[in-house]
Amino acid sequence: MKKLLILILLTAAVCAMAVGAVQSREAKISGGEGEDRTLSPYFFVKSDDPAVDRLPLKSTSAAVDITGVIADVRVTQVYKNEGKRTLEAIYVFPGSTRAAVYGMKMTVGDRTIVAKIRERERARKEYEQAKQQGKSASLLEQQRPNVFQMNVANIRPSDEIRVELSYTELLVPESGEYQFVYPTVVGPRYSNQPAAAPPSEKWVASPYLHEGKEPPYAFDLKVKLASGIPLKEIASLSHTVDVSYSGPSRAAVRLSSKDKAGGNRDFILTYRLAGGGVESGLLLSRGKTENFFLLMMEPPKRVKAEQIPPREYIFIVDVSGSMHGFPLEISKKLLRDLIGGLRPSDRFNVLLFAGGSSLMAEQSLPATGGNLTRALDVIDRQQGGGGTELLPAMKRGLALPKTPGFSRTVVIATDGYVSVETETFDLIRKSLGDANLFSFGIGSSVNRFLLEGMARAGMGEPFIITKPDEAAKTADRFRAYIKSPVLARVRVDFDGFQAYDVEPPSIPDVLAERPVVVFGKWRGPLKGTITVRGLAGNGKYEKRIDVSSAGRQEGDGALRYLWARHRIALLADYENLRHDDGRVKEITSLGLAYNLLTRYTSFVAIDSRVRRTGGDATTVEQPLPLPEGVSDLAVGGMGAPAMMKSMAPMAPPPPMPMRDSAKREEKAPVAQAPAEKQATVSIGARGVKWEGARPNRALLAGKEVWKPYLADLTALYTEYLRKHPGVGGTVILRLTVGGDGTVRKAEIPVSDVKQAALEQGILERARKWTFPPSGGTADTVFVVSLDLKP
Repeated sequence: MKKLLILILLTAAVCAMAVGAVQSREAKISGGEGEDRTLSPYFFVKSDDPAVDRLPLKSTSAAVDITGVIADVRVTQVYKNEGKRTLEAIYVFPGSTRAAVYGMKMTVGDRTIVAKIRERERARKEYEQAKQQGKSASLLEQQRPNVFQMNVANIRPSDEIRVELSYTELLVPESGEYQFVYPTVVGPRYSNQPAAAPPSEKWVASPYLHEGKEPPYAFDLKVKLASGIPLKEIASLSHTVDVSYSGPSRAAVRLSSKDKAGGNRDFILTYRLAGGGVESGLLLSRGKTENFFLLMMEPPKRVKAEQIPPREYIFIVDVSGSMHGFPLEISKKLLRDLIGGLRPSDRFNVLLFAGGSSLMAEQSLPATGGNLTRALDVIDRQQGGGGTELLPAMKRGLALPKTPGFSRTVVIATDGYVSVETETFDLIRKSLGDANLFSFGIGSSVNRFLLEGMARAGMGEPFIITKPDEAAKTADRFRAYIKSPVLARVRVDFDGFQAYDVEPPSIPDVLAERPVVVFGKWRGPLKGTITVRGLAGNGKYEKRIDVSSAGRQEGDGALRYLWARHRIALLADYENLRHDDGRVKEITSLGLAYNLLTRYTSFVAIDSRVRRTGGDATTVEQPLPLPEGVSDLAVGGMGAPAMMKSMAPMAPPPPMPMRDSAKREEKAPVAQAPAEKQATVSIGARGVKWEGARPNRALLAGKEVWKPYLADLTALYTEYLRKHPGVGGTVILRLTVGGDGTVRKAEIPVSDVKQAALEQGILERARKWTFPPSGGTADTVFVVSLDLKP
């Protein structure tokens, strides 16, 4: 018979559990015994073997050319083997979510090999074959639209191998400001997937350096900037840079010598054009078989809305381990600014999440002074710890009952360090419908793919905050952003201009002061007009472009890549919702036809010379630095103690003031949060044995009271094991029991079982329990630890 051990834990016992888990993880990395239950990042431990160079990546640099609204980027990675054994290096690195990666080449000594685009499985097969044959080879794969993996095989002792990859992206200004972002490091992704996950998910289990450790490789970046309009206000939000001008509309930007160790946070460059305008207009490109166009048109200025309808805000805030310290402090400041700026007519709610979730109220509350103070107090008490179970938290937040007559806005604050991007997009598309979603990325190197995808799926916009002093400004921008659309009911018409394959097929409401962007192909003569129509705040809007006189020729092929990348992204969004072989084939065909990296196509470069004979190469996973401001809890602190520490129980709302017949206001006593009972009890073959003092003997009356509940849970667990053999772990069950003995609330703040159906079954049963009445009116809260052992 399967055992079910029930323990009512002291907080110290819970802490010991997670410390042991972290030590076990460290032991495993160091070569000790133990087996990981799930894919998860781990701390890097340098090998004591002097024959192996554990840090083969020596430098990474980027050369950026920005012409008009198009950025072309060349990234160079230098690998060198300073050990005595032949190596294979594996390096996981980030990329822009808007990047169209169109080329790669590898240089070994005086030989340069241009990579070929292949179907993903074929590229991997060719690479593995070359590796076994002793040839130098490199393989570039896309794990996520913003996460890439480079494999470089057969780096011989003293070898230096240079790998160059090229991409292009479109820069779309907002409120007249252009921003170029170059991500530098992939943050650790929380995952509850088993270690036997598909190969495409293996990258999640990456080695990381401890917090505060600088990247073990050099980082450099240079930008050449050229626009048709004089430049002004060039600055970096993230790094110290040197700016030099070679004319009014030309500038060069490079990292300052004081900031060469800046490879642990996103590089962010901003600039404006003279007069506050944007480079709007029509860009054309002629090709051998296809012609492409790009229309960028500046929308009307925002008009102040005379009436703003009442709004309901659901704030979903990440307080997991990766948010500990700097990111969580930014979140607190952001929430204080957002919540503090609500109008009395608004309503709101706050849901905190890590491995579990905690809700401020079952329904949204009026934005009164008392409720705002209560919410800010709850937020201020958070410290950060535990895993990042984003999906359950979002499901809970989205399922909250709506307030009739209110426009709902969902705000999510997180660093996005999860590996469930696809499932998150799917949930948003299915659940939101008539609500906007805005994602706030908090941290120096956030998961932009997740955050931008969440906002796109939820008909909103992403906001990224990298420094504490940006929170207030971003909160103000958010409030101004949602008041009223700049342009609604947007339509683009082509008259006499033979456009086809236009992306996007329809234009959503323009909420920010950013241009309307349309991609497409064209055929025939350059003539006709393109007209953008819509409804602005002060009436109808119409802007017309004469193709023959307004078009500018562009001949380097960037529009070709950008159109294909946009089309692939659109197909991928649908594919994330529901798998379709036809879509997979179309994405693959586009990648091969336009020489682009996709989830189904990869670049592979193979040297024809055999450079290793005999023996196997040693595989080395390049360790990554933790993003600036992210603590060790993002890697080693995902256990129960950090979660219990961070998920402080929310205090009940203060009672409404009472008034007597003379209308005198009296202060009612404020209800106190019930104290949690602490004791330890074990249930096994010999029956019930109390290991610690029994709290509230009338409530926990011993073996006879617990017997039916234990039998209920044992039956549930035994049945679950029939379908899922081997599932086990610890589930922390928190119960709030009223004076009449009924369970008023049951929740699971911490669990390492990672089986949603089992956890839900436990909660459903616990909510039906009835204990002997205590005879009082106060609630009693106690924590039960279910140690499930198959």
